[in-house]
Amino acid sequence: MTVLRIVTNIATDSIPEVRTFYSDLFGLDAVMDHGWLVTLASRETTFPQISIAIEGGSGTPVPDLSIEVDDVDEVYLRAKKIGCRVVYDLTDEPWRVRRFFIADPTGKLLNVLSHLR
Repeated sequence: MTVLRIVTNIATDSIPEVRTFYSDLFGLDAVMDHGWLVTLASRETTFPQISIAIEGGSGTPVPDLSIEVDDVDEVYLRAKKIGCRVVYDLTDEPWRVRRFFIADPTGKLLNVLSHLR
């Protein structure tokens, strides 16, 4: 048996608002739209992962989603520009990750990160 994909489902009363948030901030495209469910995706190949944690690192809460990007500084500036609520400011962590936390329109806590090289 092989896991082919892991999909995160976000409950909302406003699909357009949440769709716009994730599309604008992360450049995700709609790959399926049934009206009652919209699936956004990157065209990059990724590996399915599930993280299990008692904290989010550096004393932070466990985020609902972790989204790795190629340029966390660019996404941070974009997030600030569109008025995202920053919950944990842009930080270089001792485990060689640069990240910040924001809340999406539904209140989900997002860990946005890039690995330091």
